[in-house]
Amino acid sequence: MTVSEALSDFTQQYVTQWKTETGLPPASIDLYGVPSPCIVRTGENWVYWEPQPFNGKDKDLSRVAAALDIELQPSIHPFYTTQLAGDMKAQFGSLVVSLVQVWNDEDFIRLQENLIGHLVTQKRLKLSPTLFIATLDSDLEMVSLCNLTGNVVLEKFGSQERTVLSANLVEFLQQLSPIVEMVK
Repeated sequence: MTVSEALSDFTQQYVTQWKTETGLPPASIDLYGVPSPCIVRTGENWVYWEPQPFNGKDKDLSRVAAALDIELQPSIHPFYTTQLAGDMKAQFGSLVVSLVQVWNDEDFIRLQENLIGHLVTQKRLKLSPTLFIATLDSDLEMVSLCNLTGNVVLEKFGSQERTVLSANLVEFLQQLSPIVEMVK
C-alpha cells in the first residue's frame, strides 16, 4: 500500500465517522473564513469540509529539500500532496494526534516555510532531521517522520528525545482511529 492510499483510506474513515455520528461532514472552527475548495457548507462560525484532490503547482516538497540542500524521505511528498483537507484528529495507541493537512494553495506555501524553519532549527541544534506530520495537545511534542530512517516518531521539540511509533508512514496511518469532536 502507498502513502497516498493509506492517507486516502484514513481520510475516508474520518469523513464516514463524522457523517455517521453527526449526519454531516467534518467541521472546523479554526478554518472558518479561510477559502478552500474543500468547503461544502458554512455554519455560524465553522465550515464543513470534504477532501479534494491536491492540484497545486508544486507536486512535491522539492523546495524544502532545495532550501536545505538535503533529500527528503520520499514518503513525505505524497503525505502533503495527495489531497487538500482539514486537519484530522485521531487516536494512535494512547496518543491523541491531529494530522497536519494542506487546506489551500497558500497553506501549502506556509507548510513548506514551517518545514524549512523546523529543519533549520534542528540543524542549528545539531539534531537529526525530522518532518512533522501531526500535532498533539502539548506544544512540546509532535509526531514526525524521521528523515534518516523513515520511522514515524514522537519527538520532544528541540531535544534528541524521540520514541519510534511505527516503522513507516503507511503503517502509522493504518493504525489511526478517527476522533469526532463536535463543533460547539
